[in-house]
Amino acid sequence: MSMNAMNSRREVGTQLSFALYGAANRMARLHKPFLQPLGLTFPQYLVMLELYGGTPHAVGELGATLDMDTGTITPLLKRLEAAGMVTRTRDRDDERRVLINLTKAGEALRDELWSITDKIKTACQLTDEGLVELRDVLHGFARPETLP
Repeated sequence: MSMNAMNSRREVGTQLSFALYGAANRMARLHKPFLQPLGLTFPQYLVMLELYGGTPHAVGELGATLDMDTGTITPLLKRLEAAGMVTRTRDRDDERRVLINLTKAGEALRDELWSITDKIKTACQLTDEGLVELRDVLHGFARPETLP
C-alpha cells in the first residue's frame, strides 16, 4: 500500500471516529431538554425504554442488551430505584440474579418517554427508511456478532 493510500485510509478512519463521537454527543444533547424535567439522564432513558419492552429484566441481561457493564448499570438502576421508577429484587430461584421491574411511577412515564423518541426521529430529518438504514448500520457496527 502506498504512503498516500495509507494516509487517506487513516484520514477516513479519523473522520469516522469524529463523526461517530459527534453524532453520539448530539443525540444525547437532543434528548436533554426533554429528559431534564423528568429527572432522567440519557442512559436512564435508554433503560426505561428497554424495560417498556417487558419486565422483569435481570440486571445482567439488561446490561448486555444496552452494552453497559455492571459497574455502569448498577448505580444507574440504584438511582432509578431511589427516584421510584423501578424496583430491584433478588430472583427467588437464583439469588445471584437481581430482577428489575417498573413501578407505577415508572410505568406512568411510558407515553411521555415514547413521545420523546418521536420528537428525536423528527429532529433527525430522515425518512422512516433512512432511520431504519442508519439504525441497522450503527447496530451492525456496534454489535457485529448480531448481524445475520
